[in-house]
Amino acid sequence: MLATQSNPEAIAQTWKDFIADRSNKTLRNELIEHYLPLVRYHAERVWSRLPDEVDLEDLASAGVFGLMDAIDAYDTERGVKFETYCVPRIRGAMLDELRNMDWVPRLVRSRARKLAEANKELADKLGRLPTQEELAERLNIDQAELSRVMSDANAANLVSLNKKWFETDGSKDVSEIDLVEDERGEDPTTRLQKSDLIRLVTRGLNRNERMIIILYYYEEMTMKEVGATLDLSESRVSQMHSAIISRLQQQLKDRNPEFV
Repeated sequence: MLATQSNPEAIAQTWKDFIADRSNKTLRNELIEHYLPLVRYHAERVWSRLPDEVDLEDLASAGVFGLMDAIDAYDTERGVKFETYCVPRIRGAMLDELRNMDWVPRLVRSRARKLAEANKELADKLGRLPTQEELAERLNIDQAELSRVMSDANAANLVSLNKKWFETDGSKDVSEIDLVEDERGEDPTTRLQKSDLIRLVTRGLNRNERMIIILYYYEEMTMKEVGATLDLSESRVSQMHSAIISRLQQQLKDRNPEFV
């Protein structure tokens, strides 16, 4: 269960007392303990997409540090729920931990190399990319084992962003992160168009309705996560979402000349 679903009055008072005295370690620890389920939830989501060799507890521990930073920096006057504010910090701390860990064992790298060699040999021989059945036969393993090898091979291809490529004459060495293209970089024009689209789509919606659209479609939260953020049940969010979409479809139809 997410932290937002229990004792809202008590946690609100704890926040009020902590904001008044941020040096109070007892209150800070109470907040950390209250939001620990949130850390665990996101640790399990990140961990589910990683090889078995990655330790879930290591991710959760890193997430706790992100939670602590979020608690120390949170400002209740901004009007943003803490659950929405802290999630990027929790996940960011976990991803930083992954970048700093050498969590791909030699066996995984060895099997990934053999998979790549087999794939290349069969492609050269067949004149096309081999099927999974052909790869499994070439490696003398079954389909289930091949799936695990392919999953681990994808992980083995990840590299540390702190990996040093070469030294320079200056004080700063060139690392992997300096050579990686920032695919997340967004053109200012695209950002403005996206902002305009959000305003257009959410025009006439109340606060909860706008948040449902933004969190579900732009923050890519699940219905359950949206409900936890807005203190609504998952079924209620789903019901509101359906009503919003039906209304937006009619509004967009009426506004069709704006898109011509």
